[in-house]
Amino acid sequence: MDQKQLQSLADFYKKQLLEDTVPFWFPRSYDEENGGYLLMRDADGSLLDTDKAVWIQGRACWLLATLYNTVEPRQEWLDGAKLGYDFLLNKCFDEHGKMYFHVDQEGTPLRMRRYFFSETFAVIAFAAYAKASGDPQAAKNARDLFGVCMEYAEGERKIEPKFENTRPTKGIGIPMIMINTAQQLRETIGDSRCDSAIEGWIKEIETNFVKDDIRCVMEQVALDGSIVDHIEGRTLNPGHAIEGAWFILHEALYRNKDPKLIDLGCRMLDYMWERGWDKEHGGILYFRDVYNKPVQEYWQDMKFWWPQNETIIATLLAYLVTKDEKYAEMHQQIHDYAYTHFHDKEHGEWFGYLHRDGKVAQPAKGNLFKGPFHLPRQEWYCWMTLTKFMKP
Repeated sequence: MDQKQLQSLADFYKKQLLEDTVPFWFPRSYDEENGGYLLMRDADGSLLDTDKAVWIQGRACWLLATLYNTVEPRQEWLDGAKLGYDFLLNKCFDEHGKMYFHVDQEGTPLRMRRYFFSETFAVIAFAAYAKASGDPQAAKNARDLFGVCMEYAEGERKIEPKFENTRPTKGIGIPMIMINTAQQLRETIGDSRCDSAIEGWIKEIETNFVKDDIRCVMEQVALDGSIVDHIEGRTLNPGHAIEGAWFILHEALYRNKDPKLIDLGCRMLDYMWERGWDKEHGGILYFRDVYNKPVQEYWQDMKFWWPQNETIIATLLAYLVTKDEKYAEMHQQIHDYAYTHFHDKEHGEWFGYLHRDGKVAQPAKGNLFKGPFHLPRQEWYCWMTLTKFMKP
C-alpha cells in the first residue's frame, strides 16, 4: 500500500466512525434518568429492551471518554462518559466488590457471572474517564480495580469453578484481556505494574497456547499447556486468537517495534487466518476444531461481527509493522468482506450475526453481548494508527 492508499483507508475509518457508527448509538442511548446507556437496539435503532449488560456499559463509557481524549473534547462525549462512570460505580458492584453481569434499567441486579470481565472493562472505562475529566478519584478507582483483576488473574482471588476438577484447563481469555486492560490503563493514566505484568501474560500465551508445530493458537489447554483431546479442548476460536495477536503487535509498537513480539503476533495471525478464513464465502468463521473434527456448537460456521473487527485491526497492524504485502492483501480481503456483508447502509452500524453464506441471521444491533465497542474500537484504532504511521 502506498501513502495515498493508507490515507484513503484512514479517511474511510474516520468517516465510518464519526458519521455512521457513533451516531447510531449516541445520543439516543444516553439514559439521562437512571444513568448508563440503553444499548439493546434493533436495526433501525429502536429500543428492544431496557436491561443493561454491565460489561457493555463499561465498553461504552470507555468509547465516549476515548473519543473525548483522542478525537475532540466534545462536552457531549464527556457528559456521556460520566453517565456510564457514575452508573458503573454506584449500581454495578455487589456488597463484596464483585461486579454484576446484567442489571435492569435502574441498576437492580439480575445476574452475576463467575468471570471478572465486567471488572476489566470498568478498569479501562474508569481510566479513560479519569484522563478526560481529570478526576483523581476515578484514577484511583481504575488502579484499585486493576489490582483486583490482577488478583483474579493470578488466582489470589478465587472464582467459583464452572466444572469439577477432573480435567483442569486454563483459557487464553484471561491473559489476553489482561494484556489489553493493562495497555489501556498504562496509556491513559499510567500504572507502574503494567509493563512487567504484560510481559508475563505474553509469555503465558506464547509458552502455553501458541503451537508452532501445528500452526495453531489454542483457546484452552491443560494446566501444563498440552492439548486436551476432547471436544471442548479441541475447539478453537480464530477471532479470539487474532484479537490477542493484535494486542501483542500493539505491544511491539509500544516497545519500538520489538522484533520478537512482531514475530509472535504475526505467527498467531497467520495460524488463525489459515484456520479461520472461510475460503468459500469469505469472513472469519466462529469455531474450528484443532484436528478438523466436527465442532459441537451449532453456530460454529456463522460469521459474528467482532472476529471481523479484530482481524481488520490485526491485518492492518501486521502490514504497518512489517510492510509485507501479504498482510495488505489480507486486510483488503477482510475489510471488503466485512463492510459489504455486515454494514447496514440504511441505518448505520453493523449487523451482528450472519449465516455462513453472508445472509443476516437476525437484525439486532445491540444485546447483552453486542454494543458500541468492537466496531467503533476497530474504526478508531485503525484511523489513529494509520495517522501515526503517515506522520513525516
